[in-house]
Amino acid sequence: MKRFIIYIAILGMFCCCVDEEQYSDNPRGNFEALWRIFDEHYCFFSYKKAEYGLDWDAIYQKYSPQFSDKMNREQMFEVMANMLSELRDGHVNIYSTFDVGRNWSWHENYPQNYSDSLMRIYMGTKYKIASGLEYLTLDDNIGFVRYSSFSNSIGEGNLDAVLSNLATCNGLIIDIRNNSGGNLTNAEQLAARFTNEEILVGYMQHKTGRGHDDFSKMEEQRLKPSAGMRWQKPVVVLTNRTVFSAANEFVKYMKCCPNVTIVGDKTGGGAGLPFSSELPCGWSVRFSACPMYDRNKQSTEFGIEPDHYVSLKDEDFLKGKDTIIEFARTLLRN
Repeated sequence: MKRFIIYIAILGMFCCCVDEEQYSDNPRGNFEALWRIFDEHYCFFSYKKAEYGLDWDAIYQKYSPQFSDKMNREQMFEVMANMLSELRDGHVNIYSTFDVGRNWSWHENYPQNYSDSLMRIYMGTKYKIASGLEYLTLDDNIGFVRYSSFSNSIGEGNLDAVLSNLATCNGLIIDIRNNSGGNLTNAEQLAARFTNEEILVGYMQHKTGRGHDDFSKMEEQRLKPSAGMRWQKPVVVLTNRTVFSAANEFVKYMKCCPNVTIVGDKTGGGAGLPFSSELPCGWSVRFSACPMYDRNKQSTEFGIEPDHYVSLKDEDFLKGKDTIIEFARTLLRN
């Protein structure tokens, strides 16, 4: 028999571990370990029960009969992945040597509202690159910044250079469509350039026990203004359903900043900091364990509404125009 271990992983860094009960390395033992890990450490049970009727005990009764000693590893993996998909959480994954179980319904079931071919038209070949940021001035004197992943680091010097180059622009567009997250520090660092005072942007809780509702008190998330150059003119942030996790948090922060408008589609969500654990068979699982909320103490697990819903139009696409970018440009010009 092997024990399973919970590894606390925040922003990609593994720190302490907690020894748990021992389970056998067979289909039944691995199922029991998996169900128990989530039962004691997953953070959205009550929220998702209210949202769509999730019952984790009923999930146990549904999937338990499907595990037997006759099943092979591939069959065991498939049933486990199906069980975890009931959580409807993009931060929930199971990793084997041959596949990764995932739930991408938060963006797969929705329009893309983004086109690489249109982006190439707008960006051309003369855009500038500052670490993870690509930027240029559009022909109507609107600044445009593309940030495709918060996994791409940015430095304070990069941000000073970008804002300095775009300082004469009348407004700024930050396009984070298809940004599925990354390092939360990068999101905070960028958002800090758009406020002149410390502001409340949300709340966070930590799991304190094994019960579904055992959480710490809500702790404030506050955004401090950067000591570097800060933008003082209107800003539009472009979003779609693939904006997730750290990118979702960035939208949450920006909605609290002055002169900022969110345009596009609802974000994909992902409002829980992910932790990791290991099953007796050696497979690892990742799951949401620290819930985060907006400044009104509302969960953003299932996404953040834009100020203006705008979708790509086929007729604009045929003209080489991005409907969402053009809407943002009009908004800034006016």
